[in-house]
Amino acid sequence: MQDHKPTNAGRRFSATFLILIPLAIAAGSLRAEESIDADLLFENGELHLGDGQPGQVGDVAIAGDAIVAVGNFKTGKIKRRVDCSGLIISPGFIDLHSHSDTPATKKETRLVANYLTQGCTTLVTGNCGSGPINVAEYYDKLDRYGVGVNIAHLLPQGGLREKVIRRDRRDATPAELEQMQSLAQQAMKDGAWGMSTGLIYVPSSYADTAELSEIAKVVGRHGGIYVSHIRGEGSSLLDSVGEALQIGRNANLPIHISHFKSSGKNSWGLVRVAIDVIEKERAAGVKVTADQYPYIASSTSLSATFLPAWAREGGSTKMLERLNSEQDADRIQQSIRRKLASTDQGQRIQIARYRPNPSWAGRRLKEIADELSIDPYDLILQILNSDRGTKVVNYGIDESDVRYVMQRPWVATASDGSARIPSEEVPHPRNYGTFPRKIGYYSVRENVIPLRQAIRSATGLPADILGMPNRGYLRSGYAADLAIWQRDELIDRATFAIPDRYSAGIRYLLVNGTPAIWDSNVTGALAGKTLRHRSSVAPP
Repeated sequence: MQDHKPTNAGRRFSATFLILIPLAIAAGSLRAEESIDADLLFENGELHLGDGQPGQVGDVAIAGDAIVAVGNFKTGKIKRRVDCSGLIISPGFIDLHSHSDTPATKKETRLVANYLTQGCTTLVTGNCGSGPINVAEYYDKLDRYGVGVNIAHLLPQGGLREKVIRRDRRDATPAELEQMQSLAQQAMKDGAWGMSTGLIYVPSSYADTAELSEIAKVVGRHGGIYVSHIRGEGSSLLDSVGEALQIGRNANLPIHISHFKSSGKNSWGLVRVAIDVIEKERAAGVKVTADQYPYIASSTSLSATFLPAWAREGGSTKMLERLNSEQDADRIQQSIRRKLASTDQGQRIQIARYRPNPSWAGRRLKEIADELSIDPYDLILQILNSDRGTKVVNYGIDESDVRYVMQRPWVATASDGSARIPSEEVPHPRNYGTFPRKIGYYSVRENVIPLRQAIRSATGLPADILGMPNRGYLRSGYAADLAIWQRDELIDRATFAIPDRYSAGIRYLLVNGTPAIWDSNVTGALAGKTLRHRSSVAPP
């Protein structure tokens, strides 16, 4: 059912809303008769605090980089007032799954405008086992050059393993495991929020459950979380979820499953069984959550889509040798043809980036193969031999599964995208539209989930998952990360055909109290901060 929309300012004093007054006073150490001085006062908006409760009309006061009052309160000296009648005021959105590690450090993309226009104020980097492993150095670089949003980083296990073992497909020696644990401990001390894995990628996938558990124990002792792109999202989904849960038990830390889904037509509906498994674990007290991007397609490299992990061992050069060797060619061919069969001979695979021929971007593999009068298998070999960085979009997710997953109260919204500007590529639209699509399309227009739940999935829930203090909620004393928008205007405009359209509907966006969007215009401010996890070491 859709949330009820307040119709007049007189409802500010409803009995339900009066509970906000003592909360604001307690959080800010205020007396009821005291007045609030502020730099900015956003008045008469429909407040959604991030806790999943229905919105109520009220005000939010900002002084410097902090919220100083929320709800109904007396005002003193106010430098600027903004009338938010008819608008929603929510915490800024937190993207738990971003691949903006490098783009956030580049001058062209450090503004992160494609996320600001979605209402995002914080991105979590280091996902899928990939990204910088020197956490202190990465944070220092962001601080030095500035960034448009807040950045919280995870230690990427794939990068960690590559530093110690390179890209070799073998078990870690005791000495190597000890070295990885030492590096993990340093990362946690430097402010990492946990560790991520990308268990379909090389070399992350070469670690077994025992190795992952031993490193995760270090992360857990420092109060971190284990975040996983699990080993399989198709027919092996249940086993892969089971492995993540086992790592959580072994290491005694919270588990979070990235971009939760069941991929491939033969696996549609399996995610619902996985949900039953997870909810039984949650009922027993296990800390396990997930995130989701609200689309029917995924996106990754062509090689990861069609080639098994063993074929990618040692990097691109070794992979190409195997593609063209008599010893391995038959096994690789079988793998590619199985994947082609499950994707309607490549009709479900769209090229996102192919550098030798950019005009192929946005077109389906089968369409290109038919035009060239070749087998889709031969086209894949041609692409792999000519461009090792080809990216694809894979239409392998069932729409009814997407809707079912997002209704779980423990599933957060996350993009799996990155900071970017329009280019010759035709990437996944999630880079530009994830959060407005979840809220504006699925909640407001389709009524799949209540608005208050959709907002929570992007604010308080991701903050709770990370254990992040002072973000994700509208509370006195919290960081002034705010999104202000009109419910019928917030919408994604990016499509699979034209994915680089910025979202619409964010009227105002504050990052640490600084306007990043004002009156629907991006200001260009680089007001983001690096958010460093405070490690609290538990006894081994």
